[in-house]
Amino acid sequence: MWKKAKPLLILLSAGLNVAFVVAWAAHSLPSRTGCPWGGPGGKGGAGIWCPLHRQLGTSEKQWQEIEPRLKELQKRSQETCRQVNQLRSDLIDLVAAPEPDRAAIEAKRKEILAGQEKMQALVIEHLLAERQSLTLEQQKQLFDMIRRRAGCAGHGPLMGPGQDEGCGMGNALRGSSGDCPTR
Repeated sequence: MWKKAKPLLILLSAGLNVAFVVAWAAHSLPSRTGCPWGGPGGKGGAGIWCPLHRQLGTSEKQWQEIEPRLKELQKRSQETCRQVNQLRSDLIDLVAAPEPDRAAIEAKRKEILAGQEKMQALVIEHLLAERQSLTLEQQKQLFDMIRRRAGCAGHGPLMGPGQDEGCGMGNALRGSSGDCPTR
């Protein structure tokens, strides 16, 4: 029984990891999540369009440093997300095959993990760069929000409806399908 369930558990784990990474990226990708405030270009690109950064009290000067990085992360993460989703689809096909090839499944799982690591690295690099533009208090507030949304503070649930304070992160968490955020 365990041998039959193991590939499915690996697939489930990979899917949840992708959903988590996408949620982190979606935190910084408002124009790809269909936010009602329009995202970049929604108001001619002027003003702080991300509610998360408005909540942090980001100044216009800080926003001028942060916004280009958000857009760059958005651009770089989309292709990685699409690749990981394609790999997940391939893995499902391998597991669903009449006679699953365990070596091929393991190889595909490793490819998925490499894609997830790449996405995590993009998000971490973004957060490290962004914190340089924020005050110490804003950094504390940002990381406290991330902890709450990731379920770390108090070990609570991820994020329920009506709690979306950021740039679409809640939508990505609630979807939890691992799909790429789209416009």
